[in-house]
Amino acid sequence: MSVLRKSQEYSSFRSTISRKKITVDSVTEEIWSVYDAGPRSIRCPLIFLPPVSAYSDVFYQQMLFLASIGYRVIAVDYPAVWTHQEWCESFNKLLDTLQLDRIHLFGASLGGFLALKFAEYSCIKQRVQSVMVCNGFIDTAVFRKQTSSNGFWALPSFLLKRWVLSHLPSNPTEGCIADSVDFVVEQLESMQRKELAARLTLNCTPSYIEPQKLSNMSVTILDVFDDSALTVSAKEDVYKCFPEAKRAHLKQGGNFPYMSYSAEVNVYIQIHLKPYEDGRFTAKLSAKDADSAAAAATAGAASSAASAEAYH
Repeated sequence: MSVLRKSQEYSSFRSTISRKKITVDSVTEEIWSVYDAGPRSIRCPLIFLPPVSAYSDVFYQQMLFLASIGYRVIAVDYPAVWTHQEWCESFNKLLDTLQLDRIHLFGASLGGFLALKFAEYSCIKQRVQSVMVCNGFIDTAVFRKQTSSNGFWALPSFLLKRWVLSHLPSNPTEGCIADSVDFVVEQLESMQRKELAARLTLNCTPSYIEPQKLSNMSVTILDVFDDSALTVSAKEDVYKCFPEAKRAHLKQGGNFPYMSYSAEVNVYIQIHLKPYEDGRFTAKLSAKDADSAAAAATAGAASSAASAEAYH
């Protein structure tokens, strides 16, 4: 078992934040797995979208910290869908089920690409208020040069996993980066063949981001300066696509900086979301509302105590 999986923080995450399964289409059996933490009164939460190789609990450190300071944060795992259009339609149904009209998105690698695709898909309704892209890309051609998306559905599980593992560093030197890779490798080993094949198909199916549809979108690009699965040219393409985007850089972090350098990533997330605080599209409970909630909780506890005393 990896160091991070054995940590007290991960144990706390699994024991305090429940994982729910939500069916958005009973005919196609599209089932999303959802972690939802923080105040439910927030109607514009931050939603985390994971990379190909891992489940959404890779964001456990963000979930615990941000929820503890008043943010509503949601992390999701995708159903096995095979096109970007199907994914966007299914995610749209999930938001309807959760009764969320507007959201902020944080996407890692494939999750970043899907976040931008959904922002495109919903640009008329404007369901996406802002996007953070971590180690992201804007054109799947960066992966199509290495393989075709046509045959993933037919490949056995061990070949799919071997393809993903080939893009991870074999001997990371930094301890915290090595721990994050170990955590992801464990998750990859437990992933079902169909869901991994579907994710890889989404990762490599020909598609690109159309920035003209996202001209009014607030975007933050989070990148690392050390080794990751993305090439320098792929990162530069993202910068060119969003020249007005805010940039958040980490000297180190590897493929999964939200685990290896979680404190720094958490700071960047807060900076990204700060312009929305106390406004209509805030992801955080305001200080006034937090005080009201605390007062209500205190009053409720006092009432319960009084009732109990009167009973005795």
